[in-house]
Amino acid sequence: MKRVLLIALICLFDISKIFCADVLDINQDKKIGIHEAINSLEVVSGIKSNNVFDLYQHIESLEDEIIKLQKQIDENFSYANDYIQKLLYAICKYHPSEPVCQYIQPDETYTNDFGMMFVYIRPGTFVMGSPENETCRASDEIQHTVSLTQGYYLQTTEVTQGQWKAVMGNNPSSFSNCGDDCPVEQISWEDAQKFIQKINLHEKFNWYHLPTEAQWEYACRAGSTTALANGVLVETECSYDTNLNEVGWYCGNANTKTYPVAQKKANAWGLFDMHGNVFEWCQDWYGDYPTNSVTDPLGPSVGSSRLLRGGSWSSEARFCRSSRRGSSNPNYRGSGVGLRLLRTIIPDLQ
Repeated sequence: MKRVLLIALICLFDISKIFCADVLDINQDKKIGIHEAINSLEVVSGIKSNNVFDLYQHIESLEDEIIKLQKQIDENFSYANDYIQKLLYAICKYHPSEPVCQYIQPDETYTNDFGMMFVYIRPGTFVMGSPENETCRASDEIQHTVSLTQGYYLQTTEVTQGQWKAVMGNNPSSFSNCGDDCPVEQISWEDAQKFIQKINLHEKFNWYHLPTEAQWEYACRAGSTTALANGVLVETECSYDTNLNEVGWYCGNANTKTYPVAQKKANAWGLFDMHGNVFEWCQDWYGDYPTNSVTDPLGPSVGSSRLLRGGSWSSEARFCRSSRRGSSNPNYRGSGVGLRLLRTIIPDLQ
């Protein structure tokens, strides 16, 4: 359309040009009609076509303004839509019998603007910790029943180097030559919070967090009660373990490095690398487990170290168990430490 208009304007001032007849087949009568059309546009737009490009350039500038306005409308609509959705989820959280709530069903998966894929984890109850007869059980793995009343999305893989670079603009990883699909590492808990803050700012709501320790173990187990999501653990150090080799990278198969995410078998809920590759930060401070049943636990209100879960490429097999608890100072960075994001169904208003 722009090209045709430009040709028409050129021909208006010099109809003798050969392409005027060849391209538009403009004769004198049509030229008069173009004059009349342009005169009408001049009245509406308030400008005079003193040269062949004036009106064309003005139309282009108007088009640019329209594009900007459309972008603002789209952004405002998206913001309003997200806000309304959040309010509906909040209503249905406390008043599930409302008729509208039957239509509020989270999608099974979600992928954000940075290519991070999430799977929906349904609410449920499970036994957290390990039984006393589990091989290499630690004393802080006291079994207790945990109920999680709210579903959530958990990233299907650890945050990759490519995803970290897309958000933060840098790559702190020791194994940067592993590539964009490998897990980002050398990430402190404090680094993770800055990363999360940037993504939340991008999406205009506080959707993202680190998982709590309970949310992490619930998702890692995926309904299992054994040391690993796919069965028992036979080996405890760096010897080859059939079950662990199937689902994760550890000192027995990693050859002292990380590997691209999602190369091993996922657990029953579609989560990859919950055992090994890199440790994953949790939101909680480290503390003793309760001995009674709890609902939606958040961990201690204060502490000196934050929780790390899952084991890494350098870990012995026993450290990759579903119930194994690790912790470190929030500013600790290591080549075996990364993160996995949780996305809430109802974002925080704060």
